[in-house]
Amino acid sequence: MTARGQWTAVLVVLVVLGAALYAGTKLLGDELFPVTIGSAAPEFSAEVVTDAGIPGATRTLADYRGEVVLLNIWATWCGPCREEMPSLQKLHERFGAEGLHVVAVSVDDPSASGAIREFAQQYGLTFELLHDRSGAIQRQYHTTGVPETLVIGRDGRILRKQIGATDWNSAANRALIAQLLGVPGDTGDSAKSVRVVPATAAAPLEASSSAPIEEALAAPAAH
Repeated sequence: MTARGQWTAVLVVLVVLGAALYAGTKLLGDELFPVTIGSAAPEFSAEVVTDAGIPGATRTLADYRGEVVLLNIWATWCGPCREEMPSLQKLHERFGAEGLHVVAVSVDDPSASGAIREFAQQYGLTFELLHDRSGAIQRQYHTTGVPETLVIGRDGRILRKQIGATDWNSAANRALIAQLLGVPGDTGDSAKSVRVVPATAAAPLEASSSAPIEEALAAPAAH
């Protein structure tokens, strides 16, 4: 084979490898980049749930850039979600005016808008409710079930990942949110002792106010 032929063969191989890498990234992109504490929160897109029952505006993560976000992925048929929602509402009432954005994205079927509105009315939810009709957010955030919740900092990185339901109005969680917002915590909440660290082991569902806030892997998610 001549030198020109050798270079042509090398070029063909490089083109094939490049095409394979591009295709693999497109097909397996979500699996190639894990969603965990410290990683950038993936983009998502979902519709605002309106009282009128008509499709609302589309929201993306970019709409909350620079803000502290508590992103909850849930469904109306999920029992643990029902148990958890009142504590999310209380956390919203406590810190919403301070800048916390509680954003709950439903992954219910496309036709479930009415059920979502009824759910919100039943539990008196006043934070932002979105509906991902395609359920794509579950793939984007690598969820194993519902509910799953992520606390996202102002820099867009994930600071806490909670698998399964928890009490978001607990002293430890209030202290964490107060610290991230830079506002005084409630009396009795040990905000000074709360620190965000990568989880190296399963953490209990209910962390005490003196324990580090870690990725909660102990609680199984509902399916």
